[in-house]
Amino acid sequence: MSTSPVLSALIAATVVALAGGVTAQRAGSGRVTFSEHVAPIVYGNCVTCHRAGEQAPFPLITYEDVSKRAKLIAKVTQSRFMPPWHAVHGYGDFRDERGLTDAQIATIRDWVAGGLVRGPAARMPALPQFTEGWQLGQPDLVLEMSDAYPVPASGPDVYRNFVLPTGLESDVWVRAVEFRPGTRQVVHHALFQYIRGGAAASLVSKDGQPGFSGPMPVALVPGFAPAGEMGLWSVGATPRALPDGLAWPLPKGSDLVLQLHLHPTGKPETERAKVGIFFAKGAPDRKIREMGVPGLFGLLSGLDIPPGEKNFTITGTLTMPADMLALSVTAHAHYLGKSFKATAALPDGTTQPLLWIRDWDFNWQDRYVYKEPVRLPKGTRIDVSITYDNSAENPHNPCTPPRRVQWGMQSTDEMGGVRFQMVPADAAAETALQENLLPGIRAGLQRAAQSEEAKAAGKRYADQQARFRDAAAGAVPLSACGSAPER
Repeated sequence: MSTSPVLSALIAATVVALAGGVTAQRAGSGRVTFSEHVAPIVYGNCVTCHRAGEQAPFPLITYEDVSKRAKLIAKVTQSRFMPPWHAVHGYGDFRDERGLTDAQIATIRDWVAGGLVRGPAARMPALPQFTEGWQLGQPDLVLEMSDAYPVPASGPDVYRNFVLPTGLESDVWVRAVEFRPGTRQVVHHALFQYIRGGAAASLVSKDGQPGFSGPMPVALVPGFAPAGEMGLWSVGATPRALPDGLAWPLPKGSDLVLQLHLHPTGKPETERAKVGIFFAKGAPDRKIREMGVPGLFGLLSGLDIPPGEKNFTITGTLTMPADMLALSVTAHAHYLGKSFKATAALPDGTTQPLLWIRDWDFNWQDRYVYKEPVRLPKGTRIDVSITYDNSAENPHNPCTPPRRVQWGMQSTDEMGGVRFQMVPADAAAETALQENLLPGIRAGLQRAAQSEEAKAAGKRYADQQARFRDAAAGAVPLSACGSAPER
């Protein structure tokens, strides 16, 4: 159908008028300024971490704070390195997704290009009001390490367990655990586990230092029962409460075992952490399960990465033994980690994207909470693939030149897994899990402990410790990679 000359002219005039209006509006608004345009972006997206007492290395509160780092801010926002959010948008529907719009990124870029104009003070937005200290409010119970633990300037990563008596006079249910490290830069992650009160007393301070060593999952040691897990904290994690109606048990008189993964910073440090525990109103209907793929963080997945390999991949699968609901997901690897992808193949033949991280960062290991629980019917298969880059081109590679990397506990070793926080979909699923899942886990752990690969990994870890002791005594030098050379 043809358009009349009059209508064509009217359309053209309207387009010109609209374009002219936009141009006039931009011209009338003047240059991009900090107070009017940039500060609202920074206050809305950055100062949660970039303020005194929080984990970011510098504040971004004042014009001076931001302007002296303006080029860096423009660069890291343009590349979407900041704000940190590594889950690919649309591959899983998550709460509280962090990120800037294209328009916000352009505003920061234009402000830098325009000369960092301060703008009128009267147009500055109010600084957001933050909860100081505990982010989830005042805990019902605060536990603190009795003594500071000394972290040496160099040497291997340290896995240390600290026993914190709860003093509880009755059983309670816990809806949230919040972790406050004393020295943030030395703490990579923390695990919260409870054990029978006094069960680990014979292990504490045997070497003259607070706590006891080892990365073992203390909640799975039969001699510590009753025992269980209560979540974890890692660098970049946001403290969160469990969804309504869910809680962890914490028995009367139990001890909380705080397991810390500590890494030296190049100078002597100390760590004395606090743990805040928030009680639930009552017992939950269903128990929380943590399910990892591959199991044991890839211990039995053939993780043996040749030097120079840019795209080494391990895979794992997990089949749902009952109808389950996935509440959240988190990923874990070390410096060579490159990407993670988790997908669910449902019994009806459809697929459900669960998580995709294509730019893994060891320093930002968040837990991603689904906006709505993801239903995974019995028989659903979760497929996970994890890739690693052990090339010299990987800027995060701690080894120069690259060397063979296998599964291990040190940050210069590797591991990998995607862990899902799940609950049974209903009472019948809870019963099925009790009957099938737990015996299967125990049998799997026993098989894993007897496997040649697990034995080899344990031997490598013990040998690492011996080499670092030799290095500390001056018997052998440390390599640039953070471990002693082959003997």
